[in-house]
Amino acid sequence: MTKPMPQQTAPTLSVPTVRGQQWTLSEQSPDQFSAVVFYRGLHCPICKGYLGQLNSKVDEFRKRGVEPIAISKDGEERAQQAVDKWGLDTLTVGYGLTETTAREWGLYISTSISEKETARFAGPGLFLINSDNTLYAASIQSMPFARPNFDDLLQAVDFVVSKNYPARGNAA
Repeated sequence: MTKPMPQQTAPTLSVPTVRGQQWTLSEQSPDQFSAVVFYRGLHCPICKGYLGQLNSKVDEFRKRGVEPIAISKDGEERAQQAVDKWGLDTLTVGYGLTETTAREWGLYISTSISEKETARFAGPGLFLINSDNTLYAASIQSMPFARPNFDDLLQAVDFVVSKNYPARGNAA
């Protein structure tokens, strides 16, 4: 398993969105960061709550120059169901993440343990990507719980931008 490193170019990432557009990381130009939030999929009730929180804070992130997107391995139909059932009316939601790409991002891959889950899915991860397409920060989890809190992340963005705080974790 590989993992992206801070201050290095982020792995390639391009997915369709439920809004019918292709979202490609290298084509993004946020004022501060792209916030890439990988979620497990429609089957995950914790993802429902987590993305619901993110959806309610999209405007706060955008005020800070951060453009969030949530992405899973789910196909288009399941991603659209997540948007509809979870009320994700402001959050951009991508789908069709490949297992190869998930592994390039250092995400853990799980196999299903119930009929609600897809056969294989990627674990959660949250990445802040600079506007120059380099990794600023990463949080990767093997389980559905213990993810970064979005209020904490908003405060962190305020701090790192105001202090011009560098990316950390890149020592060889």
